[in-house]
Amino acid sequence: MSTEDILALWRAHQQAALPDVPQESKGELLVLDEVVSGCVAYYLGTGYVLDRPRIVILEDCRADLERLLPALEESAAAYFGRLEILAGLLLAAHVAGKEPGTCIS
Repeated sequence: MSTEDILALWRAHQQAALPDVPQESKGELLVLDEVVSGCVAYYLGTGYVLDRPRIVILEDCRADLERLLPALEESAAAYFGRLEILAGLLLAAHVAGKEPGTCIS
């Protein structure tokens, strides 16, 4: 996927309303939303660069989202599924080296 695809998905995520989620996972999901969103903003704001700490954070967040997604209802699954896809796209863009930036330490 291209930077334009990442931007389009990011815009869709920003415009989406936060859905209702199960009370038992609400705190974790809200934190994941904030953390992944921060990584996306960093990536876009630094010329498509991810530093090592954000790579690790995105990998962890993605694993957490994959674990939590099966328990979510339709609208929440779509919202947090999009977040998981965004995390995956950023990691893939970094690994593939297709974007102008490179990893910085």
